[in-house]
Amino acid sequence: MTELVQRFYDVLEQAKTALAAVDGEAALEECRVRFLSRKGLLPSLMSELGKVPAEEKPTVGKVLNQVKQELQKAFDDCAEKVRGEETAANALDVTRPGRARDIGHRHPISQVMDMAVAIFRRMGFLVADGPDLEDVWHNFDALNAPQDHPSRTPEDTFYFDLDKRSWLDPETMILRTQTSPVQVRTMKAQSLPVRIICPGRCYRRDTPDATHGMSFHQIEGLYADRHVSLADLKGTLAIFAREMFGSQTKVRFRPHFFPFTEPSVEADASCFICGGKGCRVCKGSGWIEIAGAGMVNPAVFRNVGYDPEETTGFAFGMGVERIAMIRYAINDLRLLYDNDVRFLRQF
Repeated sequence: MTELVQRFYDVLEQAKTALAAVDGEAALEECRVRFLSRKGLLPSLMSELGKVPAEEKPTVGKVLNQVKQELQKAFDDCAEKVRGEETAANALDVTRPGRARDIGHRHPISQVMDMAVAIFRRMGFLVADGPDLEDVWHNFDALNAPQDHPSRTPEDTFYFDLDKRSWLDPETMILRTQTSPVQVRTMKAQSLPVRIICPGRCYRRDTPDATHGMSFHQIEGLYADRHVSLADLKGTLAIFAREMFGSQTKVRFRPHFFPFTEPSVEADASCFICGGKGCRVCKGSGWIEIAGAGMVNPAVFRNVGYDPEETTGFAFGMGVERIAMIRYAINDLRLLYDNDVRFLRQF
């Protein structure tokens, strides 16, 4: 009996020593398995209780219960200590500085759009907005687009409900091909003068390649009042080009045709890479096209309820992606939409 009792006390001391060295939940579990599990040291000793003579069993059993209770208390105390230490380690220390979070930055298209809007706002233009889902009248008819114009065909424009309506029906709904309908809606809603820019997303049935996409962004501008001239248009675009591409940038006009302007022009900026000498970016010409523009066609003023005899104005439109490609010397439009972090981090 004396030997078995001594072995009980030996196990208790070993357990206390092991628990004193416990430094976490994993070590505590190892101790539990070693001493208290089904094959642990204490259950192994309890199995030898059957060999004890009957007259000694009450005494040995009493010692066994004391050892079990003391050992369980030692484990409970150690578990509470471990939980307290882990809670303290994970507790919020309000005196420590906050953790900085990576919040990213604006996409290059957003950067260029914001810069362009800021430039025109400094010249007195207000920002106007309109729906992406537009009707044919606002997108084409009001802007003097002929019904046989190629841009109106279902091959070039996203139409809705063509099984119920003709694509020439003024009420047929489409995804807008330009932000010009915003100009129409603004002119119909207010009297002169109107000085607005219309940034937004547009949609066309283009095959995506290095310079085209089915969804893209435009910034269009309109200034309608009395006695507005082509010189006002050139001065406005010249200021924009100098602020966007550099103070030495020049602007030139080339004759062109758009249904909603008369006369119509293409606006070019001198290449800011080579200074007009000719390089890969400007394809050796020294000039880069930045916008289509012109004096608003009198038919457009008539369609929105303005007197074309009293009203003059200019309009212009430019692709945000094209401005971004020019400003950052990007040679493929698709890079702006691939979401490659290695590319976007450059901006």
